[in-house]
Amino acid sequence: MLEFPSELKQLDKVENFVDDLVYNYDICPDVHGNILISLTEAVNNAIKHGNKEDASKKVFIKSYRNNSGLSITVQDEGDGFDFDYIPDPTSPDNILCPSGRGVYLMQKLCDNLVFLDNGAQIEMQFNL
Repeated sequence: MLEFPSELKQLDKVENFVDDLVYNYDICPDVHGNILISLTEAVNNAIKHGNKEDASKKVFIKSYRNNSGLSITVQDEGDGFDFDYIPDPTSPDNILCPSGRGVYLMQKLCDNLVFLDNGAQIEMQFNL
């Protein structure tokens, strides 16, 4: 488990966390990249949108291995969001927007993505 204050400078801890997972579970390079990008996006969203960059609030990352793969959860201390309505970043109205692609990327790179706790927690599952 990893926990840290909601500051963007903490994002460097994500890479070290993923490197440890890759080493401990002998994860192939393709899955390594998917995990790193997905987890970075999830943590970035937790810091910026969930906790509103309030350093007094924390982000929590947990991982666990099961028979079929790896699950990683990211939780913030925010109120959550309506995950049933996430604008499609590939639609013509949104294609030029400078943000709004994080959840889309996670959905494409994870084998399964689950929103919990009203969206304040996300579980990413990767088949290994």
